[in-house]
Amino acid sequence: MPRPRRTQMSIEDTSWYHCCSRVARRAFLFGNDELTGKNYDYRRAWVESLLLKLGDIFAIDVAAYAVMSNHLHLVLQIDIELANRWTDREVVEQWHQLFNGTELTQRFAKGEVIEEYQVAKLKHLVAIYRSRLCDISWFMRCLNEPIARMANKEDKCTGRFWEGRFKSQALLDEAAVLACMAYVELNPIRAQMADTLESSDHTSIQLRVNAALKGEQSTQLLPFIGDERLNQPKGINFALKDYLELVDETGRIIRNDKRGSISANSTKILTQLNISSDNWIKLTSEFGELFHGPVGNTQELTSFCEHLQKRRRHFAKCCKYLEDG
Repeated sequence: MPRPRRTQMSIEDTSWYHCCSRVARRAFLFGNDELTGKNYDYRRAWVESLLLKLGDIFAIDVAAYAVMSNHLHLVLQIDIELANRWTDREVVEQWHQLFNGTELTQRFAKGEVIEEYQVAKLKHLVAIYRSRLCDISWFMRCLNEPIARMANKEDKCTGRFWEGRFKSQALLDEAAVLACMAYVELNPIRAQMADTLESSDHTSIQLRVNAALKGEQSTQLLPFIGDERLNQPKGINFALKDYLELVDETGRIIRNDKRGSISANSTKILTQLNISSDNWIKLTSEFGELFHGPVGNTQELTSFCEHLQKRRRHFAKCCKYLEDG
């Protein structure tokens, strides 16, 4: 039985979450339909385009994603500080990119004078919109519902496109975040849909690699800030070059289906995270099978579970992969 969303998310404990949605009806609603011979890969572009658009609208950053043949993986970071910095008008303008709002918010957005007796109602609406714009459930709703409507219209059918609710997983420390990102971005290689990071279509790693080849970082994704963190308002606290080298080498090991360890040149991040090469390969190969709840070291996991009144032992057995350096 699905657990209530409030028992899976705690912004006080972490702003990082791994989300996954799967399609219903039949497999390959995004890829090759073996029954009809029709290819639906263009629908993966629908998802990717809308996903990146929502990243600009919501106070939620996209760190990693992979749009597969029959499911979607995301790693998201909620930016509460950004949502709180927005002025009331900015909140309304962001919301109106997704929904029409009300006559009152439309008038406010146009700069019209709001009568005194309507100010309290306007403030209430702004508070609701501000809250929703940093809510992962609303983010996923705004992603999944339009895609379902478009696909159903094209297929001339009704009913569910997505398989129930999306799944969410709290990522409680840097090791959990980086391992999950690599797991997500290596999905096409594990599934033998791509041979290299550059050819991994509809993934964040392809955007990162293409931008890196130009000496840049993708403006559509949460950046890696590495040693530049003092000059960056937010980002992932590792060097992009080190991350790309690590993921590329990990992908080569996974793709060739060989046991092996990461080379000395690619262990900078693993050393910082105190994760052994063997554990890293296992995490990036089997993350989805290893973890079915919050992910983090024992201390972070205990704190998270106590805060949400969970029994830690249900999730703790795989902590060792994040702690054994």
